[in-house]
Amino acid sequence: FCFLHGFDAEEDLVESLASKSTNERIKAIQKLPEAMRKKREIRNKVLKERTEKSRRRGAQPSCCTQCLQGAAVSFRRFGNTLSEYFQLLRIWHKTLKVIGAEFGASVLSYFVFLKWLLNFNLFSFLVNFGFITIPQLLAAEPNNLSFTGLELITGAGYFQQTVLYYGFYTNATISKIENGPSYNMQLAYIFTVGIYFFICFLILLFSMVKSFYRNFINPQAFSGNASKLLCTWDFNITNEKAVKLKQKNLSTQIKEDLAERNEEVLNFSGMERLRRMAIHLLAWVASLGTAAAACTAVYFLSINNLELFMKGHGNDLESQAAMLVLPVIASLLNTLIPFFFSWLGHQERFQTPGQQIYVTITRIIILKMSIVGILCYYWLHTVATSESQCWETLVGQDIYRLVLVDFILCLLGSFFGEFLRRIIGTTIFVSLGLPEFDIGRNVLDLIYAQTLTWIGILFSPLLPGIQMIAFLIVFFVKKVSLMRNCQPPRKVWRTAQMTTSFMFLLFCPSLLGVLSVIAVTIWRLKPSEGCGPFRGLSSMYAAVSEWVQTLESYTASKWVAWIYHNLITSELFFFILSSIVLIVTYLNWKIIQGRETMIKRLREQIIN
Repeated sequence: FCFLHGFDAEEDLVESLASKSTNERIKAIQKLPEAMRKKREIRNKVLKERTEKSRRRGAQPSCCTQCLQGAAVSFRRFGNTLSEYFQLLRIWHKTLKVIGAEFGASVLSYFVFLKWLLNFNLFSFLVNFGFITIPQLLAAEPNNLSFTGLELITGAGYFQQTVLYYGFYTNATISKIENGPSYNMQLAYIFTVGIYFFICFLILLFSMVKSFYRNFINPQAFSGNASKLLCTWDFNITNEKAVKLKQKNLSTQIKEDLAERNEEVLNFSGMERLRRMAIHLLAWVASLGTAAAACTAVYFLSINNLELFMKGHGNDLESQAAMLVLPVIASLLNTLIPFFFSWLGHQERFQTPGQQIYVTITRIIILKMSIVGILCYYWLHTVATSESQCWETLVGQDIYRLVLVDFILCLLGSFFGEFLRRIIGTTIFVSLGLPEFDIGRNVLDLIYAQTLTWIGILFSPLLPGIQMIAFLIVFFVKKVSLMRNCQPPRKVWRTAQMTTSFMFLLFCPSLLGVLSVIAVTIWRLKPSEGCGPFRGLSSMYAAVSEWVQTLESYTASKWVAWIYHNLITSELFFFILSSIVLIVTYLNWKIIQGRETMIKRLREQIIN
């Protein structure tokens, strides 16, 4: 009787499940308090029941339905095949796994950040090329200058009359068809740059918030290491190499978590604390003094550089060499001084590697951003008011040379800083051993290069494409140098917050500083009279004001003019908007604090 009763109950369950939709049926089967084998039997019976019901009803799909279903299946298969090919094209996917397994999350964070910047520059290049460069190519005149090859290094000569620089772009309205649609190059140039930076601002802001949530306030981060030890293994892995790689990766993650939990708090005597404070103070004085001396040298060199350029504007070898003095010296200072800062960090003997890396990053960011600030002052205050026929192109050439020389020195730094260090540490001074990968110095090199690219977008729209190629080469050079020359960190430590720190440094001071420079250039400076899309205007922004005045004469476009006068140019609107953002930020911060308190209590309950 009990057997028959159980059989009837199962039949009723199958019938009730068969009448439900697919999603409801899947959820109901998952919630059943049965073994997995029993659930599979019930699922098969439900599918069989639905098939029999459809046959009894004679519900044969129509020809149109069969065609649509076949097309959907073919499209899904094509999408899966395309996705597999895209996975193969992601050449760094396996590389990142190997780096994470061999060297841990701290070194991996550098390569993840580099890959993110590479994708960022790809987006920048596509936007500028599509909305600025292609229309200009349709209306461009032939270049009469000869190409000698030195232009690849100096960025001058033949490249002056190409779409690489601001001065080549026209201020006319492009129209290839008579009485057809036209393309206003002035509006295209300023709106493309403006909207691009607005998108960059939002992407960086949301990426930073997402990374902050994932690494600081995500409840899963407080779930302990038991789940990582017992539930992490993927039983779908059957390849022997993949199994070994997964084992190494898991082992490294557990070591990092244990190192964080077992971190010792050293108690120093009063004399020892005083001695350590004196060492830290001397290190900071030495680093700030070095940065100030470097900035002074760059300032006086930049003034001299403009005089050399204005005197010798020819294409002879001496003039070409004079153009390279400023970028070479500035890049050398940016490359060599961080080695000194890293050495200072080793002498200070911090308790954890994280403290040493963050202090080194702070010192390097002060150096690099100060040098960039001096260069921006030179470009906007000295070059922009000079007698040059096209000061925007001159600034673009300076930034091109800085990006190129910085890229070359980055490659040489991998050779001298890691390869030769490995030779010395394994043959001459064996006690030194293999070098460790300097995360702070390498990350700040990326942020410095990206800052130059952002500043140069207004003066050289195709600069992101050049930087994209440079980052791609740097990725593989650094990967080979890491695998062959470096050893894993001697002290294993967890670095979940490093990616968030990198995002923050890229956002502030890098992006916010660049936005300030771009704003001054667009609103305050007078464009060159003889070149560029804004020639003859009092400022670049005057093109937008003239466009709005034109729209006011059309009844259908008056709403655009109203938005411009009452929102975009209104201080009150931005004051209210800023107040709302601050209120929302404060409320979210209080919610985060409440969640952290709740998480701590839940952890205490778990321990109990």
